[in-house]
Amino acid sequence: MKKPRLAVTLGDPAGIGPEIVLKAFLEPRVHGWADLLVVGSLEVLRVQAKHFGLAVRFADPEASSAPGVVPVHDLETPKEGGWAFGEVSAACGRASLQYLEAAVALAKSGAVQGIVTAPIHKEAWKTAGVPYPGHTEALAAFFGARVETMFVVDRLRIFFLSRHVSLRRAIELVTEARTLELLRHAKRALEDFGIESPRIAVAALNPHGGEGGLFGDEEMKALGPAIERARAEGIVALGPVPADSVFYQALSGRYDAVISLYHDQGHIAAKTYDFYRTVSVTTGLPVVRTSVDHGTAFDIAGQGIANPTSLIEAIRVAAAFARGT
Repeated sequence: MKKPRLAVTLGDPAGIGPEIVLKAFLEPRVHGWADLLVVGSLEVLRVQAKHFGLAVRFADPEASSAPGVVPVHDLETPKEGGWAFGEVSAACGRASLQYLEAAVALAKSGAVQGIVTAPIHKEAWKTAGVPYPGHTEALAAFFGARVETMFVVDRLRIFFLSRHVSLRRAIELVTEARTLELLRHAKRALEDFGIESPRIAVAALNPHGGEGGLFGDEEMKALGPAIERARAEGIVALGPVPADSVFYQALSGRYDAVISLYHDQGHIAAKTYDFYRTVSVTTGLPVVRTSVDHGTAFDIAGQGIANPTSLIEAIRVAAAFARGT
């Protein structure tokens, strides 16, 4: 398959998004993986390229990307002077949503085969009156799809039974029905990405997998029954596997993916293994969408020290999934 074309959104103009996008375009290898199109503000890009001393050349959106050559789908927002490094603003919140909307339109038209997103600022979205808490929820609405988040780092793939809820609420959400539905979703998503009959391990909630109810009974009441029902449907579901070993075992090749039961259980595993190369993938969409797994970093925005590694990895993963490899 020829190189896929990917839309790369700028994220919040006041954060490190534009900086890491420009730095990624200077890397020759990314253009070997995909043909890239930036979706955002040409004026913001010009200002930041000059500010950071980055030698890039901007091109029409129809042009092909190359090292230092940045094709731009220009939305002309925010207006000149409408943003400042490290500052939350409604203008930047609206602009970053419009970048995402434009990338979705390009994907729906077939002009791009995937979307890679730089970070938005959730407070800026709220200030702008955006009705979605983040990228994932917005994409689900735009495509009318049921979506889930999968982390990818090296051979490790992690799905999450819950994410942005309290730990107390996350434990309440460990149910047989929700676990079974996520196992079904994970199987479909992994097969869409070219993994046949994926082996999916379910992490345990309690120490030592509950020790037969001694340390908790969620494994017996919810996780075990969900796994048995999944197996009856032909899903290669395994576990519950104690959480202190399941992620290592997945990295060693025993499993194709792991179901993490709450936010930090999976995040700690992935980011401890390789913080900068952890990539977030939205599964369940008709096109590939990947993202950096970090925020806007307002505290360092404008200083020229932002690391583009996560964005480069997000491009690599998106290109591979778009090719089905």
